Amino acid sequence: MPEISLASQPEVFVSTSALSKAAGAAVARGELRKIGSRLYTRNLTDDPEQLVRRSWYFLISSYFPDALIADRTALENKPAADGSVFLVSEGTREVELPGLTFRPRKGPPATDSDRIFPGGARLSSIPRAYLENMTPSRGRGGRVSRTLNRDEIEQRLDALARQQGEPALNKLRDDARALAGPLGLDAQFEELSALIGTFLGTRDVKTQSAVGAARAAGNPFDPDRLELFEQLFSGLRDFVPSDRSTRGRSAEATANLAFYEAYFSNFIEGTEFSVDEAKEIVFEGVIPAERPEDAHDILGTFRIVSDVAEMSRLPANAEDFIDLLQERHARIMEGRPDKQPGQFKKKGNQAGNTIFVIPDLVRGTLDKGFGFVDALGEPLQRAIFMMFLVSEVHPFVDGNGRVARAMMNAELVAGGQERIIIPTAYRIDYLGALKAISQNKLADPVIRTLDLAQRYTHLIDWAQMTTAQTMLEETDAFAEGELARLKIPTDDAQP
Repeated sequence: MPEISLASQPEVFVSTSALSKAAGAAVARGELRKIGSRLYTRNLTDDPEQLVRRSWYFLISSYFPDALIADRTALENKPAADGSVFLVSEGTREVELPGLTFRPRKGPPATDSDRIFPGGARLSSIPRAYLENMTPSRGRGGRVSRTLNRDEIEQRLDALARQQGEPALNKLRDDARALAGPLGLDAQFEELSALIGTFLGTRDVKTQSAVGAARAAGNPFDPDRLELFEQLFSGLRDFVPSDRSTRGRSAEATANLAFYEAYFSNFIEGTEFSVDEAKEIVFEGVIPAERPEDAHDILGTFRIVSDVAEMSRLPANAEDFIDLLQERHARIMEGRPDKQPGQFKKKGNQAGNTIFVIPDLVRGTLDKGFGFVDALGEPLQRAIFMMFLVSEVHPFVDGNGRVARAMMNAELVAGGQERIIIPTAYRIDYLGALKAISQNKLADPVIRTLDLAQRYTHLIDWAQMTTAQTMLEETDAFAEGELARLKIPTDDAQP
């Protein structure tokens, strides 16, 4: 009888009686490795745990032909931290493999709503998985528990509401109701229904997670953004700002700086005027008939940032912060009533691949974020965090960058420290630093970028408009494009 070929087998496979002889001979020839119970691989070099982990879903049905992936695995769609994969099967003996343990239990078999998973096993539907996970369990001997705890379930429900809205919670509850009786999970459905009702504001049961408590209180927030805020907060705590005091600066110098602050802040957002045109708008009240809205953007920004008393106002608490943010936005964007000045967005917004905080979570996320600002002591630390908080939440339809930078500089003005301007030549560096933390959780770039921008601002002589203009030109501040590079003046540049 010819030997059965192993060439058609995957990288990692479970031997059958028909393959056992061929597999044994291949091991003897050094062509296969045995790495577990009836488990072989053609890969002779990689770590067995890595091999098993990347093939786990193809191995299930070889050991448990009737398997239904269930409990926490059905919601996490991957092995638990300790390698546990939870199943429903008639076979109840655990199978231990390198880095992986199949942990079966008896239970109702798969139904039509439980789909086929890659590899052939069935996967509990999402409503069934939630019902299964409402049964409490405990991990023993250092092992992961079979089901998620209440905190984890609440976080998943909150994520579902954030990503797909409240109708998704209602559908989940309706689908779970239809399955509960046939599966014998009526008690679990009552708990799930009460929890969903609490998230929707129609029930009132005790929640165990921060996101659950916030949603039940009607002030939900974005937990993913909270992770970014924690990352930036940690980086800022380790950052020691330089003292760049502005005490003694004349009113004229302050006005000159405020003009360029407003000019560059609008240029970043695409409101592009020449410097001379912007001066006419700000200092002479000339509103171009063909671009009145753009002119009002610059004028509105200047009126805020040139008012030292206004820029010295700091919020005492989260409620003050939100009120002040909306007030300043309303003043900056007053020339664009179609952009709903001072009102939080009612539709989601994004820039490139970054999707900002959804409307329902804006107020709660700002509230949570302000707690980090309040815990920072140095003006530059607070300023950097404030700018990122507003920018990352993006609470308004338009004008988010302008109001974020105004809120940033208010922290610096109130603390007697130099402001931060972002010249056109520094725009790509600034936006790249924001992207680094927003998408990759890297806090250092935005800290270094804004620290350097403050140093640059401090080295410009703002005493006279002509002097400032000359220094800005000499340092390529107005340069545009990917090749633009801002030149930093020497520390003795100022007279």
